[in-house]
Formats: sequence, C-alpha cells, structure tokens
Amino acid sequence: MRFLFRLLLCLSLLAALTLGGFRLAAHLREGEVTADVAPDDGHLVPTALQGIFAIERGPANGPTVLLIHGSVGWSGSWRHTLNVLGAEGYRAIAIDLPPMGFSDRDPSEDYGRAATAARILAFAEAEGITPHIVAHSFGAGAAVEALMQRPEAFASLTIINGALPLDPDAAQLPAPLRPLWLRETLVSATVTNPLLSRRLLQAFLHRKNTATDEVLSVLSRPSRLEGATEALAAWLPTLLIAPTDLPSSASAAYGNITLPTAIIWGAEDTTTPLPQGENLHRLIPNSTLTVIPDVGHIPMIEDPQAFDAALLSALATLR
Repeated sequence: MRFLFRLLLCLSLLAALTLGGFRLAAHLREGEVTADVAPDDGHLVPTALQGIFAIERGPANGPTVLLIHGSVGWSGSWRHTLNVLGAEGYRAIAIDLPPMGFSDRDPSEDYGRAATAARILAFAEAEGITPHIVAHSFGAGAAVEALMQRPEAFASLTIINGALPLDPDAAQLPAPLRPLWLRETLVSATVTNPLLSRRLLQAFLHRKNTATDEVLSVLSRPSRLEGATEALAAWLPTLLIAPTDLPSSASAAYGNITLPTAIIWGAEDTTTPLPQGENLHRLIPNSTLTVIPDVGHIPMIEDPQAFDAALLSALATLR
C-alpha cells in the first residue's frame, strides 16, 4: 500500500508539473505576435461595441457575403473561400469573433452567444451592409441568433456543419472547470499547445491528411497573441454550456425563419453528425440541404473544391 501511495503521489506531481510547464510555455510563447502586427490583408473596423478585425476580397459593389468562423477559428482561416468568392464578383468579408483572432477583446469577458450576435449586428451596421451570412460550426449559433433578433439585417443564411444544440437542458459548468486558472491550464495544455494542434484538428476531420503544416500555421497564428490563453479560458464556458434562454436555442423558433436558407454539411461529420443538419432542414421552411461526401466537420479544409461548388451554388440560389 505504501508503494502504491508513493507511486500515485509521484504520478500526481508529475502531472501537475507537466500541466504547469504547458501553462508557463504558453505564457512565454504569447506575445510573439501582437495586435499591432495583425495580418496586413485585414483591418480593424470600429463598431458601436468594439473593434472587429476583418479581411475582405472582391469588388466593393458586389453582393456582400459575411463569413463567420467556428470555435478557435478566425478570419484568416477563410482566405481560400474569400478569394473564390471575390473572383466570382462577391464582396466577401470574414470577421474575427472575440476572443478569437485580432478583434478587440471584451473588457467584461462576455463571449456568450447573445453578446457575439450583437457584435455581428454592430459590424454589419458599421459597414452599412445587408449581407448573405455564412456561418460555420460554433459560429452558426451567434449568426442565427443575430438573424432571429433582426432578420432585416441580412439577405440570406447559410449554415455549414452548424453546432446548434436545440432545446438543451439547463446545465452548469463542471466544478473542476469553474476556477479560471484551471481552465487556463487546460487551454494551455490543449488548444494553444502547438504539440497537440495537429491531433486536435484531426479530431474534427474525416480526411486526417488535410491537417497540413500550412493549415496549422494559419489557424495557430492568433494563439500567439498576448493573453490568448486567458481569453480562451474565459470563453470556454460558452463552448461547453449551451444557452437555454435564446430564440436560437429553441427548435420551434426555426420555423419562423423566412429568409432564404441553405444548409451545407459534411457527410462524415462526427462532431455535429449529419442528422443534426437534416433536422435543421426540416425545421427551417424552404431551406435547402447539400451534403458533401467523404468529409467531416470542416469541409472547406477537407475538400475545398467540393465546398466551393456547394457554397457558390447555394449563394446563386439565395440571391
């Protein structure tokens, strides 16, 4: 028993030292990239709420498409899609949803779905646009919430592998994750840990080999901003606990969507399986559903050509 106790104690100390090392490494790594050297193909747009970083392609007078990224994504992860849309004559804009990317962070650290929806609306108002909104994964919740609050602010809706738990039961954050410092440790060991970035990305992909060095380099750039781990730790509860008191959480509210709506889904998605997309298709009147074969949760990475064709086809129908 004494040997077993000592073994467990040693293992616990080793785990604590390892996690502490990841947290220290994140602290030392962050600050290599600062907001002052954000990508030069984007710019910070002042809004009524805060500065929102955006990357834009295409003619200024083209139909506007607003691209909303998923969790731990940012506007730079849409560059290929931006280029394709711009070449087709669209004014394509991708924005960073705080605390991801290079947008200003919220001093109150409110990164919930309602606050994020308000930021999308504030950006559209600041730019004077009524865009076709295209939202992926976690970003679909905020996009749908913004649309439900102000449907006149948008021309159409496209949902891509939307992470939209409907009619969720009320839940609380697990006790071990309630202290911020514990969440920071978890984030530093996983999300902002470059040693795990490829494996984490592959968990969302059906085609594992598409997690290339180039893709990882783009996705990880904002994680080197000063305070990235702390900001993502503050945001983490919004990922883990679905809101229960918003229209976008209630399945009945989707029957009231009157804007043209397209749904695009990867057939092999294990994060938000295809039946979720099929359910949204049933709930939203006159919506279309396009299923891309042999891809998972991130079709724009796994099969860009098939995704481009599906998105362009959907937008042509929605215009």
